[in-house]
Amino acid sequence: MKNIKLFGVGFIVTLFGTTILFSNAFTTENEQSRLGALAKYTKVLSTVEKYYVDDLNLTDIIDKSIKGLLSNLDAHSSYLDASHFKDLKIQTDGEFGGLGITIGMRNGALTIIAPMEGTPADKAGVKAGDIILKINDKSTLNMTIDEAVGIMRGKPGTSLTLTIVREGESKPLVIPITRDIIKIDSVYTKTIENENILYIRVTNFDKNVVTKTKEAISKNRDIKGIIIDLRNNPGGLLNQAVGLVDLFVDKGVIVSQKGRYKSENSEYKASSAGTIKDLPLVILVNGGSASASEIVSGSLQDHKRAIVVGEKTFGKGSVQVILPLNNKEAIRLTIARYYLPSGRTIQAIGVTPDLTVYPAKVPHKTNEFIIKERELKKHLEEELKKVDTNTTKKSTQKEKKKDKKEIITQDDVLEDLQLKSAIDVIKVLDIKRAK
Repeated sequence: MKNIKLFGVGFIVTLFGTTILFSNAFTTENEQSRLGALAKYTKVLSTVEKYYVDDLNLTDIIDKSIKGLLSNLDAHSSYLDASHFKDLKIQTDGEFGGLGITIGMRNGALTIIAPMEGTPADKAGVKAGDIILKINDKSTLNMTIDEAVGIMRGKPGTSLTLTIVREGESKPLVIPITRDIIKIDSVYTKTIENENILYIRVTNFDKNVVTKTKEAISKNRDIKGIIIDLRNNPGGLLNQAVGLVDLFVDKGVIVSQKGRYKSENSEYKASSAGTIKDLPLVILVNGGSASASEIVSGSLQDHKRAIVVGEKTFGKGSVQVILPLNNKEAIRLTIARYYLPSGRTIQAIGVTPDLTVYPAKVPHKTNEFIIKERELKKHLEEELKKVDTNTTKKSTQKEKKKDKKEIITQDDVLEDLQLKSAIDVIKVLDIKRAK
């Protein structure tokens, strides 16, 4: 039987024996408990090494035990072996082939937090809240987030299949997706037709969010309100979330971070410089809004600075750090949780909207006979356009395409009840402000 020794401070634990030699004659009850636990752990390691059906070396056994330990702490802590640590560096430093989805654990199931707009997953029809049952032919039961990400990432142009469970569907859906280079336009802005309202869509919190938002607002100074759409935004950089809130709040705590030790605790506070105080503000969220999106919506809600409209958010409010073990391996460890200005936590709870609105089309009458003279004239003008030449039609189509890049039309609004509700809230706030 092999003997392997683990050396600690002031003691030696033999791998198979129960004998523990102490350099100190007296130990506290807590020390005895810790040493007893270590003795049990080393005995399990040695038993597995000796009796397990497959021949495993000690390095493999310890790697598996570290992996099991971290995955049992919470859904976001994990062991990054050489392969996964390399993948993380590639993701951080350069482009990579992937699907364009952010995933998390919800009630023990591998769940899609949100597909990123314009990515392969989004185009394939993947939705926030979908539960991934299988990746290709491999079940995701007991699969960690890092394992799933490792399988889904790959060379652009290669394909895989996701089997998903979706609420409202009678059986699992099989969705084939082709990987591609993931490039995301994090912020784009439009105005809403006939409403003089600025619409800002933030798809993820990269380093450009605050700058682009400021630019959009400075170009649209005469608006009567702003809608910031964070639906299906999985998060990103904390400093950008803090900076976005700081644009609209002039004092107080934006978000705080609290961990086990004081060194992990910090508060992020608003500054008064350049604050947009009076302009009505609505934040759109849903179940795919997570992390940084929840900090923005929850903080603005606590400060009574914005009305939050939509559905309850995902509930991802913990802080992870990457701690290298050596040049090739590391651990991802949860060290703190985020807390909103009111003291409430986001983790596993999320942000509940002030106005809950589920996704749907706006109920409205179609083909109604137009009786008002002004509307009748407009209707007849549109009918005349239909009988114009093909050249005119093509020209009109091009103009409409150009407009759609800058304007959300009333037809678009009728397709989105959540957006329509946000517009109505802005109108009410604008009336209140004018009094």
